[in-house]
Amino acid sequence: MTQNTGGTQGSTVVVTGASGRTGSRVAEAARAAGLTVRAASRARGFDWHDGSTWPQVLRGADAAYLVYPSDVGAPDAAETVGHLAREAVGLGVRRLVLLSARGEQQARPTEEALRASGADWTVVRAAWFAQNFSEGPLVAELREHGELVFPAGAVREPFVDARDIADVVVAALTGGERYVGQVVEVSGARLLTFGEAVAEVAEAMGRELSYREVPAGEYGERLAGFGVPPEEVDFLVDLFASLLDGRNAHLSDGVRQVLGREPRDFGDFVREAAAAGVWKP
Repeated sequence: MTQNTGGTQGSTVVVTGASGRTGSRVAEAARAAGLTVRAASRARGFDWHDGSTWPQVLRGADAAYLVYPSDVGAPDAAETVGHLAREAVGLGVRRLVLLSARGEQQARPTEEALRASGADWTVVRAAWFAQNFSEGPLVAELREHGELVFPAGAVREPFVDARDIADVVVAALTGGERYVGQVVEVSGARLLTFGEAVAEVAEAMGRELSYREVPAGEYGERLAGFGVPPEEVDFLVDLFASLLDGRNAHLSDGVRQVLGREPRDFGDFVREAAAAGVWKP
């Protein structure tokens, strides 16, 4: 193996957000593919907002998976991701894969910052995660209150399984030059409204669950109740108001193009999560 080229078995890949929805699955899929995973999290001394913590994580690695908290389109994301990408390239870590958001115009400056870094980059743009129903604040609402409150209305989304995102990311990391300079858009297998998604959860659980639409501004008050900082609440309210306007009501074929198979179906995800007791009160 040639050091710091990435894409080969035995390479070391830095996984940011390694305890999160996608990062944990990228780490698992990377290990299964024979990569050495270097988890980057605050618990391990990595802080996106403290550049002095980056070299110790990046040095000696071959590639990195980048997922920015709280959102790839956040006001400080482009500057921070660009800075880290340039730092990585300077340390010889040229192969970088960024998780971005399909249909989110606010994310485009971050993607451009990655492109301008000199890295051998790939951008994976994902639709809304299926796992947002099983992990994080939304699952607590369903489990404890039997209701999901969200500002999506009757908008249809192609909810993508985070395991499919992880498989695509690892394929990009291990695919040599094949995916360098590429944008890959991934989605689930079919379109569902948030209400229809909740109905599938209810059927799998044999429990009455409901969905209630609220205006984006009202949802901001709920975000504040979840402990989200005020400036982040303002950004997310604006983001939801624009992103949940129907622009993502279509399927993408990135999973099939990269992996040669169809995406996991939302119903399969729901049945697996229900069997694991995710939504039991």
